[in-house]
Amino acid sequence: MSDEEFEEVRRARAEADLLYSKAQIVDAVRLMGDRITARLGAERPLLLATMTGGLVPAALLLPHLDFPLQLDYIHLTRYGKALSGGEIHWIKRPPTGIAGRSVLIIDDLLDLGLTLQSAVEECERLGAREVLTAVLVHKEVPDRPGLRQTDFHAVSTPDRYLFGYGMDYKTWWRNGPGIYAVRGA
Repeated sequence: MSDEEFEEVRRARAEADLLYSKAQIVDAVRLMGDRITARLGAERPLLLATMTGGLVPAALLLPHLDFPLQLDYIHLTRYGKALSGGEIHWIKRPPTGIAGRSVLIIDDLLDLGLTLQSAVEECERLGAREVLTAVLVHKEVPDRPGLRQTDFHAVSTPDRYLFGYGMDYKTWWRNGPGIYAVRGA
């Protein structure tokens, strides 16, 4: 990465609009965890964190799920280093032993819903009894072409380019201490 590109990444954070603070996110994830516990507490579910965006939301959520569960991960992407998505590319598919199981897919956000829809369809193809979805952020996207809704979400945002808490800006700022929207996006 050139110095000019790195400066752009730094500037994006400095100029971004803070939509949710750390405290707001922690409270919202705790409440989402309560809803998930009420729904899945007796199911012995398999949770699948999506990489890389779902890593932070899954880590925040797990301590709020007070029931036995198993955890694994999947990895699929549409973005790479781009600001807009392309074709779905699978890096790690769901485990084959999910037939008959309740599965909860945890991701960073629902925007167009294409990536999450592909993950749900793959779990269904492998015979999961039910596939639920949980995201940190539900973006208010009109005419969403993929998965229309998730089963659980912590917060909602307008349709802007977001980063922080697992979401990235050109592969940077997943560690942002809040949920930020790029200025002008």
